[in-house]
Formats: sequence, C-alpha cells, structure tokens
Amino acid sequence: MAIQKQIGSNNVQIAQVDADKAAEVVALIRKFNPDLVINVALPYEDLSIMDACLETGTNYLDTANYEPPSVAHFEYKWQWAYQDKFKAKGIMAVLGCGFDPGASNAYCKYVEKHHLDEIHTVDILDCNAGEHHKAFATNFNPEINIREVTQVVKHWDNGKWIETPPIIEPNSVHFTYEYPEVGPKESYLLFHEELESLVLNIKGLKRIRFWMTFSENYLTHLRVLRDVGMTRIDPVKFEGRDIIPVKFLKALLPDPSSLAQNYQGKTVIGCLCTGLKNGKEKTVFIYNVCDHAQTFKEVQANAVAYTAGVPAACGAMLMVTNAWKGKGVFNVEQLDPDPFLDTMSKQGLPWTVKDSKKLP
Repeated sequence: MAIQKQIGSNNVQIAQVDADKAAEVVALIRKFNPDLVINVALPYEDLSIMDACLETGTNYLDTANYEPPSVAHFEYKWQWAYQDKFKAKGIMAVLGCGFDPGASNAYCKYVEKHHLDEIHTVDILDCNAGEHHKAFATNFNPEINIREVTQVVKHWDNGKWIETPPIIEPNSVHFTYEYPEVGPKESYLLFHEELESLVLNIKGLKRIRFWMTFSENYLTHLRVLRDVGMTRIDPVKFEGRDIIPVKFLKALLPDPSSLAQNYQGKTVIGCLCTGLKNGKEKTVFIYNVCDHAQTFKEVQANAVAYTAGVPAACGAMLMVTNAWKGKGVFNVEQLDPDPFLDTMSKQGLPWTVKDSKKLP
C-alpha cells in the first residue's frame, strides 16, 4: 500500500498472498494475467513462486537464489533443476537479477565481450561507505543478512572451492581496498551466489572471489549477538512456545526502509577482472557509484535498496520487450549484457570501466 500511495497511480493494483503456497500464487497470477512475475519476496519463496509460474505459463524473474528456511545455505541447484520444466513449458526464468547477483554477472560478461579476450580472475567488490546513524542495523532484511554473513566462506580457485572462516571469526580473510570516490575500506571475503554460476559461464576462469565491506562496529555487534544465541535459526522454547531467535532479533532491529531518510555516503560495487588482451595481461575495473542521499531524493530509498531494485526493473523491461528472450532457466551472464547495462545506465545506475591493478 505504501508503494501504491507513493506512486499515486490508479493503475497500480495490490493484493495479499501467502507466497509459500503455490496454489495461492497461481490464483493471484490468474487474476491479473501478467506477462511476467517479478519475485522480490524472501528467498524461501522462490520455488513455490516458480511452481506457480510453471502452472500458469508465466515468465519469472528474481533477485536472490533459493535458501531453505531450516538451513543457512544457498545455492542454485534447486532452481537450476527447473531448467527442463521451464523449457518444455516454453517460458523463461531469469535468476538473480539484482545488483550482486545481477549487474555483477553482466559486468563480467561485458568485460569478456568487449575488453578482454579471456578472463582468468574476478574479484567482485561490494562497498557501502554510507552512514545510517544507528547503533546497529542491516541494510536489507535482517534475517537474510545475518544468515548470509555468518556462513562459512568459500571461493573458487583452480578448479575447486576453497573454504575459509566466516567474517566474524578472528582468522577471517580481509584486506584494505582503495575504492573510487570513497577511499580505503576494509573488505572481507564472503561467499555470494553469483560465484557459482560465473564459474560455469565465464570461459577460462581460474579464480573468483567476492568481497564486502564491514565496519568493526557491525562485526562487534554481530559477534555479541552470535555469542548470546540471537543469530540462531533453530526453534528455542520461550515461555512455553517455540521462537526462532533470529526472527525475534529481526523484529527488534530497525526496518531497513527506515534507514533511508538520514543515510549519507555512497555505495561502490564492481568487478575487477584480470585476463588477456592481445596476448598481454590486463586488468579492468567495471563499477557503479550510487549516492544514498540522491536515491532518497529520487525514490525515498537508500542506495542499497536502489541498486537492488533498478536492475530487477531493467531486466523485467528487457523480458517484456523480448530484448531478452528464451526458454528455460538463465543466469544473467547467459544473456546479452549490452541492453541490460545500457538500460541500467538510463534508469539511474551508470557505470564506469577503467584500467586497474590485479589483486594478489
């Protein structure tokens, strides 16, 4: 209702549905008969919504891959398993069409297409240099955020997955990187889902890693919450009933949408790609800079929400106009990056490519 009110259009219709129940989603789709379902629900609902799209013959797009509610573990195998069913139905599913994953996948494909003959290493760098003036808050759904950053880290190196400790452990892997426009920020190795698909779809790739910036304040709070059991995802008895601690914590923390108004600073997200060009090693950095105050002025959202939402809208535009078309299940790097990045630039997320230095 808030979005409907903000847009102020009679053409925006709203409805409520339990997205865990495919039958309810099927009924909703049949009521509105859309060309495309854009799934921005929690990752837990991906499969039920894909089931509904299959039953109704409707194209599908999401921004994050499936994650079982009972296990803090995400990978594409559950959604890739829909490939033959979507192909047989003659419909298209585009997975992970936010910024990372999404724009990050397209950045890699764009570099492969236009700047390097082959890519050997990729470092995806995600920096939020903003200040929301809260003691502790997460920039998107607290439950999903905390589940993500407390997992064991892994990255791809010479044909195998290498595991390293979660970011809150004292022996986690991190380094200081000089980001454009915002300067040096401590960046922590983290597993992110686009690594899994890019390993398969970028030819010649020898190593790929994902880095995200975290403040010491954030990590300290997270360690304390972990130590007292508040990040647990299993049920705990409290006054005669089961509660899940991380869900209770979510209710206590600031709603991410409430952070937008006083947010200051910028995000910088991009891909540092090293490979060969005309037989010589070359490194390029392709990235976007987004300003929290500017996005609030434009759409009353912070830059984290803006960078996740604009690519989904752009991907949807390409699907409904058939600039992106196909039958089956696709990750973003399997589609033409040019119209996607061009549309993103026009819709508020311009990008820059420049020569850079390879990371060790």
